[in-house]
Amino acid sequence: MRPDNLVMAAPEGSLRKRKVGNVDQKPASPPTAARGPVGSPARLRTGTFWLTRVVLLRALAFIYFVAFLVAFNQNKALIGDRGLLPCRLYLKNVQQYFQGRAGWDAWSATPTVLWLLDWSNMNFNLDLLALLGLGLSSFVLVTGCANMILMATLWALYMSLVNVGQIWCHSLRWESQLLETGFLGIFLCPLWTLSRLPKHTPTSGVVLWGFRWLIFRIMLGATQPVPNPMAYYLHRSPWWFHHFETLSNHFLELVVPFFLFLGRRMCILHGVLQILFQVILIISGNLSFLNWLTIVPSLACFDDAALGFLFPSGPRGLKNQVLKMQKEETQGVQSKPRYGCMVRQVVNFSLGILVAWLSVPVVINLLSSRQVMNTSFNPLRIVNTYGAFGSITKERTEVILQGTASPNASAPDAVWEDYEFKCKPGDLWRRPCLISPYHYRLDWLMWFAAFQTYEQNEWIIHLAGKLLAGDAEALSLLALNPFEGKAPPRWIRGEHYRYRFSLPSGQHAAQGKWWIRKRIGPYFPPLHLEDLKDFFRTREWPLPKPHPDTS
Repeated sequence: MRPDNLVMAAPEGSLRKRKVGNVDQKPASPPTAARGPVGSPARLRTGTFWLTRVVLLRALAFIYFVAFLVAFNQNKALIGDRGLLPCRLYLKNVQQYFQGRAGWDAWSATPTVLWLLDWSNMNFNLDLLALLGLGLSSFVLVTGCANMILMATLWALYMSLVNVGQIWCHSLRWESQLLETGFLGIFLCPLWTLSRLPKHTPTSGVVLWGFRWLIFRIMLGATQPVPNPMAYYLHRSPWWFHHFETLSNHFLELVVPFFLFLGRRMCILHGVLQILFQVILIISGNLSFLNWLTIVPSLACFDDAALGFLFPSGPRGLKNQVLKMQKEETQGVQSKPRYGCMVRQVVNFSLGILVAWLSVPVVINLLSSRQVMNTSFNPLRIVNTYGAFGSITKERTEVILQGTASPNASAPDAVWEDYEFKCKPGDLWRRPCLISPYHYRLDWLMWFAAFQTYEQNEWIIHLAGKLLAGDAEALSLLALNPFEGKAPPRWIRGEHYRYRFSLPSGQHAAQGKWWIRKRIGPYFPPLHLEDLKDFFRTREWPLPKPHPDTS
C-alpha cells in the first residue's frame, strides 16, 4: 500500500488527537494570510468588489486633482474678475434672463454654489472652490477611502466651476464625463464612515453597472488638437499602419463594448482592451485627462479576484482583510440587518431608476440618424452623450498672434514678433509638448478658433486687447512674450497659417524644424488699444489697464 493511502487509512480520532496535541505543544503563531490546499496563499474569489472600490476611488480622485489644479492655475485669467470671459458677467446675464432673480430657475439653468457667494471678488471665490477640491481629492487619493458626503462635495465643487466655465468648459467632452463619473462615485461610498473596506456597505451592483453603462456609451458613440512628440512620428507611419489602427479603432469602439454583457471573463477582457486602448491614446496625443478619465469606468469590469495582484499579501493588508470577509461570507457569518443597510438598498435602487430614466433621451439619440455628440440633457450633467468629433479637417490651421512696436502697422519696415503659447504649435523649431493629463484651455480653444472666424470667437479680440496693455494675467497663459522687459506692442494682429509636420528624414527636419507652415492670410487686422474701447464697453468687459510704458 502507498504511504499516502496509509495516512488516509489512519483512524479519524487519532488525527484529531494529533491536531489538538500540536496546538497545545506549540506557541501561538501570528496571523497569516489564508492558505490554499497546497500551502500557497489563498486566492480571492470572484464576485466581490471591495478592492475594486478602492482602485476606482483613487483613480477618480487623481482625475479630480488634475482638474482642480487646472482650474486653480487658469480660471482667474479665463473667467475671473478681469478674465477673458468673466463669470460674474455670465451669472449676471443668467440672472437678467430670469427677471433679475437668482431663484430656482437660475439655479436649475446654471447649478453653481457661486450663487451663494459674494461676487465682489470672484477671483477669491474661484480659488476657494479649486483649493477645496484639491484638498479633498488629495485626501481620497492618498487614503483610498471616502464617504458620500466627501464625494458629493467634490462633485458639487467641480460642477460649480464647469457651469460658469462657458466656452472653456462647455466645448469639452471630458468635463461632462468627469461630472457623470464623479456622480456615480458618490454611491460607491458609505454615508458617514471613512473606511477603505466599509463592512456594512458592499459595492452595489447598480453602481458597477452604472459605470459599465457609462463606458459603453463613451465607446459606442484625427488630428490631435495639441499633438505631442509621438504624434509627429505616428503621423508619418506607413499606410498599412494607418489602415490597421482605423480597423482596430472600429473594433474597439463598435464591437468590444458589447463584451460587457457576455459574462465575467468577457467583461474583464473588455476592461483590459479598453485600458490598453486608452494608454495608446495617452501616448499618442494630448487630450488632457480625457483618456485617463475613460480608464476609470473601465475599472468596474474587474472584481477583487482580478485586481488582487495590485495589493500586497501581508497579514494587515487590504487583500488579507478581503479574504477574511469572503471567508466569513462563505461560512454564513452574517451581521444582523441594519437600518442603514436597508436605506442604502433603497438609495441604490433609486439610483438605478434615475440613471435608467435619464438614459431614455441618450438611447434615442444613439439610435438617431442625426446623432448629437457630447451633449448633456440635464443641467447636472448626470447622463450624457459622448463621441470624438463629428467631422475633422484634413489640414491643420493655426492662428498666430503677432505684435509690433512700430507706430505704423502698415509700414514695410514694421517688425512683427510672434507670441508663443504653452503647448499649441507656433515656433517651427519647438518640439511638440507632452502635458497629458494636464490641460491648457486657451491652447485648445485656439485650435477651434483657427477653423472658424474671429467674429465667432470674440474672446480672441479680448485677448489681443490684454496683450496690447501688457496684462499680467493674460500673459500668464502664454509661454513667450516677445515684449517682456519692454513696452507692450502698439499693434496686435492675427495671422492665419497652414501647418504640417516636417518629414523626419527631410530637409526641414535636418534644420531642426518640427513643423512647416504656409501663410493663408490675415485672421484679424492690426488692432490698437484705443480702437478697442468701444468694443469692450458694448460687451461690458473690463477695459485693460494700459501698461505704464504704453504710449
